[in-house]
Amino acid sequence: PNNLDELAQRISTCHLCDLSKSRTQSMSGFGNPNADIMIIDYTISLNEDNTNSYYTGRSGEILTNMIENVLGLKTEDVYFTHAIKCKPLNSNTPSNSEWDSCKDYLFSQIEFVKPKVVVTLGKDAYAKIINEDEDFQSVRGHIIDFKDYKLIPIYHPNFLLRNP
Repeated sequence: PNNLDELAQRISTCHLCDLSKSRTQSMSGFGNPNADIMIIDYTISLNEDNTNSYYTGRSGEILTNMIENVLGLKTEDVYFTHAIKCKPLNSNTPSNSEWDSCKDYLFSQIEFVKPKVVVTLGKDAYAKIINEDEDFQSVRGHIIDFKDYKLIPIYHPNFLLRNP
């Protein structure tokens, strides 16, 4: 693909893994295609899949508040995507082969958007981006020079809901 729209079309018709057989839809990404900040969640939640919307539920409210109140931006100012583009079966953890099917889509999105900062939500998203299972606690909240951008791994909003 030559741009985000072509990439979104490919994602919507993707059948590279078993997740395509059970998905309601794929979710390629949302937001400003020229954003300075890209937020990457690992998987699509049941709520996001059911509504075909980003920033849903209580964790979506927390994320929206973080973007608006901490960063001083609007959600439309950032680009939001998932590492895995379809909801996992029965909310299971995606397999390595499912990640392998999606990772080129994700890295293409990063190349098209060209963010200055990539924020990963949770350990799984961070580990997949850097291709290592590093100790998340030691890097969480730190600014990491990675490729052509700054990488900031943070807790997923769901973690914050479970551990206020």
